[in-house]
Amino acid sequence: MPKAILTLNAGSSSIKFALYELGGSTQRLLSRGAIEGIGETPRFTARAPDATVLESYAWQHQAARSHEELLQPLLVWITNHLGGEALAGVGHRVVHGGPLFHRPVRIDETVLTALERLVPLAPLHQPHNLAAVKAVARLRPGLPQVACFDTAFHHEMPAVARGLPLPRTYTAAGLRRYGFHGISYEYLAGRLRLLAPTLAKGRVIMAHLGNGASLCALRNGRSIDTTMSFTALDGLMMGTRCGSIDAGVVLYLQQTCGLDVAAVERTLYHDSGLLGVSGISNDMRALLQSQDPRAREAIDLFVYRIVKEIGALASALGGLDALVFSAGIGEHAASIRSEVCDALAWLGVECDGLANDRHEALISTSHSVVRVLVIGTDEEAMIAAHTAELLRKQSLPYPNHGFEERRAS
Repeated sequence: MPKAILTLNAGSSSIKFALYELGGSTQRLLSRGAIEGIGETPRFTARAPDATVLESYAWQHQAARSHEELLQPLLVWITNHLGGEALAGVGHRVVHGGPLFHRPVRIDETVLTALERLVPLAPLHQPHNLAAVKAVARLRPGLPQVACFDTAFHHEMPAVARGLPLPRTYTAAGLRRYGFHGISYEYLAGRLRLLAPTLAKGRVIMAHLGNGASLCALRNGRSIDTTMSFTALDGLMMGTRCGSIDAGVVLYLQQTCGLDVAAVERTLYHDSGLLGVSGISNDMRALLQSQDPRAREAIDLFVYRIVKEIGALASALGGLDALVFSAGIGEHAASIRSEVCDALAWLGVECDGLANDRHEALISTSHSVVRVLVIGTDEEAMIAAHTAELLRKQSLPYPNHGFEERRAS
């Protein structure tokens, strides 16, 4: 009898996964891990919730591997670990849902075709997300798969926040501000409701700060505005992405510097941000440890852009009741949190240095007008919950209209 949900977050260099046991209205984490080193020497590692290694496997001298070949050891391990027909379904993080998909959806051929049309809107992520979907379909024909979208949480932003000042011909074709990191923000909004229900009803800005970074303004737990836009390239400065930039710079790179479209894309997505400014690394940990003045310059610009965008979102909210830090940098870089809070003193933000250094959940002082919290995000748990709920609602046999059969051929 099926008893587990697998979640997959497939990227260009890694596939993160988590395995959850089904049980009533909740899902218990059984294992999480990753297939890393894709394109070099891939390695698969599964860990228990306490981080104990349950399984480890490496491909020797096999850099070029398809998603199907990479996922096969994971699915075999799950079968051996849990027994026979263990999986009830697979939930995928899909970065872009476009204007049509604003809630989790069971994947069939029609859905897959529609999602493939959105690849130009998320060229760094969408192809890899969908490659994992196709691989699972070939390896486990008939196994239900669910797509959960990073854009969905922002779907009901006010129209004025969604709009782009372009000719209507283009906006009618779907060019608008979509927003991303929505699975993370949905999880964080739920956690805030549990931790501080009154605060969660107020004016909140959440900072998802990692290699990809964005902010989201929430009122009563709903997205009002966010820094990412039509693509995940907009907004804050990130690990390798530039964030918001004068469109004239793109024209200059093409017309004066002679960069073609592919070179411009490479520059803005892969060679900019913390890496581009520092010339050292896109890893905040390395920059914080570096004595190179270029590292400090990159950190200062990163913090400045965060503070500037928080000011803009606070204006959109009409004030600020709470600031929430999350994701890799937000959860672990106390000095970045401190610098951001210090620069927001004009908003009434006052950071408790000791609580911040200890990475406590509440890091604002008792006198702070704005409550400042650190909440760990868990996109996998959110995907598992959505997948389990959708499968419960659609418990009858689901017509895949030849999805598995054609993909398997």
